[in-house]
Formats: sequence, structure tokens, C-alpha cells
Amino acid sequence: MRIGIIGAGPIGASISRKLVEVGHDVKIADARDIGRLEGKDIAGTPVSAEDVIKEIDVLLLSLPLHAIPGIRHLTGQVGEEVIVADTSNYYPFRDNKIEEIENGMVESVWVSQQLGKPVIKAFSNQLAHTLEHKGIPEGASGRIAMAVAGDDPSQKQLLMALVNETGFDAVDSGSLSDSWRLQPGTPAYCTELTKAELTEALKKADKEKAPFLRDKVMEKFSAELSHEDIVNLNRETYNS
Repeated sequence: MRIGIIGAGPIGASISRKLVEVGHDVKIADARDIGRLEGKDIAGTPVSAEDVIKEIDVLLLSLPLHAIPGIRHLTGQVGEEVIVADTSNYYPFRDNKIEEIENGMVESVWVSQQLGKPVIKAFSNQLAHTLEHKGIPEGASGRIAMAVAGDDPSQKQLLMALVNETGFDAVDSGSLSDSWRLQPGTPAYCTELTKAELTEALKKADKEKAPFLRDKVMEKFSAELSHEDIVNLNRETYNS
């Protein structure tokens, strides 16, 4: 499959390596300048943002939310047959406060509106370290799951297949408007759950509490925390 990725941060870079490993034709771009890819541990072909959208089947967006409106001129050129997937999450300290999201709009619904295109929410509810190091073969005991949400069933199934190829079980978490159930602050977010556990966690999500719990974790966050410390902090806080 021909896959383009815009964004070469920890998530975008990890996804590029995983997808190349399983045989996909991957191009990756920085939204600003191809020169910013120099020295980054990415896989696939580094290209400009203008070239990454050409001759692809899937476009993965791995950007901070505040950068999303700035790529509409690119996504507007993508054909309707191309599946656009959003891996992003909203953090006010990084993205500045986005009024619509602060007032309750689902993050990926906002993304879809900014792009003027439907999107699938995928690869968004695990940490980069999890994605990089914790994928295991299908059927293995304790396999971690990722949630995928969207309005087009066939597009959603294709993204779920990609999730499976990267070493994780995929859970259909409903429509794009349901994707708040895997946003930061919910029990499904970056807690390394199995398929059965994630299915239950999605049901337990509390939309009103999620922003408060998200910010509560950030208050406790520090560079000294290990990956396992972060996962445990998320589990303890988001299930409170």
C-alpha cells in the first residue's frame, strides 16, 4: 500500500518504521520544510509536503493540532479515494486553547472541519514508546490494543488492518463523533490495555471529566518519569 505521512515527530517516525517493516511503500514529510527531516530516525522516502500527497492510498497526519489548519492547502489536493487518518491529540499548553474543543467539540471532528475532509482517528491512543517497542504477533497473549474511530466502515477497516500489521489489536470505537472516548483524560488513552480491556475502557469514558484528568496528569509529569511510570500514572488518574 502507498502511504504518505505528514509529521516526523515520535509518533509519525515510529509509524513510518513499522509500516516499512511490513512492506508498505511509505513517504514522509515535515509540514514546514524537508530540511527538518535531516538526522531524524525515520523510514521510507523523505519528501516535501507537496510531494507526500501524490500517488498515495492513505495519508496519515501526525501533527500537533495547532498545525492542522496550516495544511488544508495540501489536503485539499488529495483525491476523495485517499483515506486521511488523524493521529493527533489536543493539549492546550502546546496547541494554545482552541475554543471549539474547549467548548466540547470532539478533537478529530474539529480536525475534519479544518481540513474540509472526512478523517479516521487512528494510532492516537498509545505512546510512541509503546508503538515502537510493544507490538507483538497477532494472537499472542496480552497483545496491546489501539482504538480506531470513523464514519466510513471500509476506511475504518483498512486502518484497523494497518494497526494489526504494526503489532497491535484494533478495536472499532464507533463514529468520529464517538472518538472523544479515546482522547486524553479517558481510561483508553495511553494505558496499554488488551482488546477486552480497551473495549471496557471506552465504555467508561467521561467526557466532562476528561479535560480535568488530562491536565491533572500533566501537572505530575516530569522528565524523570520512565515510560512505565507514565503508563501507570495514566491508569491511576484516568480511572479515578
